[in-house]
Amino acid sequence: MNERLYTLKISHLNELNTEETKQAISSLESGKVIYLPNYPFTRQKDDAQLLSDKLLDGSHKNISFDYSRKKLGAFNALPDVANSKEALQQFMQRFAEFAKELVNQVCPHYKNALVWGRTSYRPAEIKNRHLSKRKDDTRLHVDSFPGTPVYGHRILRVFSNINPVGESRVWNLGEPFSNVLSRFSNQIPAFSPLRSKFLYLIKATKKPRSAYDHYMINMHDLMKKDDEYQQTVPKNRVEFPPDSSWIVFTDHVSHAALSGQYVLEQTFYLPVEAMVDPEQSPLRHWEKIKASKLK
Repeated sequence: MNERLYTLKISHLNELNTEETKQAISSLESGKVIYLPNYPFTRQKDDAQLLSDKLLDGSHKNISFDYSRKKLGAFNALPDVANSKEALQQFMQRFAEFAKELVNQVCPHYKNALVWGRTSYRPAEIKNRHLSKRKDDTRLHVDSFPGTPVYGHRILRVFSNINPVGESRVWNLGEPFSNVLSRFSNQIPAFSPLRSKFLYLIKATKKPRSAYDHYMINMHDLMKKDDEYQQTVPKNRVEFPPDSSWIVFTDHVSHAALSGQYVLEQTFYLPVEAMVDPEQSPLRHWEKIKASKLK
């Protein structure tokens, strides 16, 4: 068993007990991935027609769905599939609800604090895509979104592999967050409120970046751009087979998606104060280094 995973071998959520949920949250907050090898997102018969990378619009690497507004983005309607937009929207909405119920049951402590983020469908093979280093998710990184400041909120993600032909989603897991921080924090320039305001005014960001967002996005970029780091840092290879699901704080766990096709992902945001142990959060790690509040 991979020491970076906390495995729950359940096939139904009613099989969970209190001790398992307590250990799951503890593992998650300490930087492990909750792995559910026998808990798939159940597809309906008509979903098979949506297993096509032709759904991508050509300019994005995934299809997005805003659950709160019930709005699809970055997709290409399939001419040979009747009502493909409606079918895709229902498909992604069902996954969003599946992911929410999964987190509610596995991590009940978070239930009333979770904030909806984007739902994503990734129908294209990730291996051998030609992208800039900063956009290349096959390179180890911790998540931070250049256009979407989070003000210290955690980035919690649920993934399900729905590949129909037996192909695993393969990840590398990198070194602990504290090691990443020690390696890169001194290379990041000081936070500039003026630059933060400028980026917002030119609409490069949806809101002004906080100091925390500044440090996290810069660390994300430094990690991806450092070829020596990518080649030499210790890694753990993990294969997530079809019909498995996993939950991870991607702002804390250094990760890279190496290969795989047909994956669904749901993002949630969680206030640090809603954690069982807020001191484990990236925000608190950064505040200790900077000796100041960063939200």
